[in-house]
Amino acid sequence: MVPSDKDRSVLLGEYMVKNKATVRACAKQFGISKSTVHKDVSQRLEKVDPKLYKKVKKLMDENKAERHIRGGMATKEKYEKQKLIKK
Repeated sequence: MVPSDKDRSVLLGEYMVKNKATVRACAKQFGISKSTVHKDVSQRLEKVDPKLYKKVKKLMDENKAERHIRGGMATKEKYEKQKLIKK
């Protein structure tokens, strides 16, 4: 059974808050696009469950603020792996 847009937005929001997941991680877990997750939790969820929306919004703001750090770490790991392969 496919959940409705309202049900899906609550399901995605609860998953994100419970697991402190990013939009990308949530999309991968549920097998849907990042665009769909983002639209569900940033637009639909606000109308369906305002309390949950506030929690998700806070988490998304934190993720956005930390995004550059995670990107830098991923780049660092990539080049460290390449160094090990060359040795």
